[in-house]
Amino acid sequence: MNDIVSLEGPVVKRDGQLVLLIPLEEGGEELTECSRGISEVENGFLKIVIPEWLAGVLRIEEGDLVNVNNVNGKFNISAVSPRLVH
Repeated sequence: MNDIVSLEGPVVKRDGQLVLLIPLEEGGEELTECSRGISEVENGFLKIVIPEWLAGVLRIEEGDLVNVNNVNGKFNISAVSPRLVH
């Protein structure tokens, strides 16, 4: 069984989409298997596009910090400080 990896980082906007860019050397490599189908490797990063509906559920926007991990062999994402609902 793989070790649990838990990382925190910002959501960025690229080409009009919210994206997570996780450096492969800093834990992204360990998250590759559990994020298969929702991620791609690009220039040394594990790139995950966050669909608009998911950003709404997580209450995140560009610049917000999120936590990602591979607990239970799944790719998990949560907002560090979710925005208030308007």
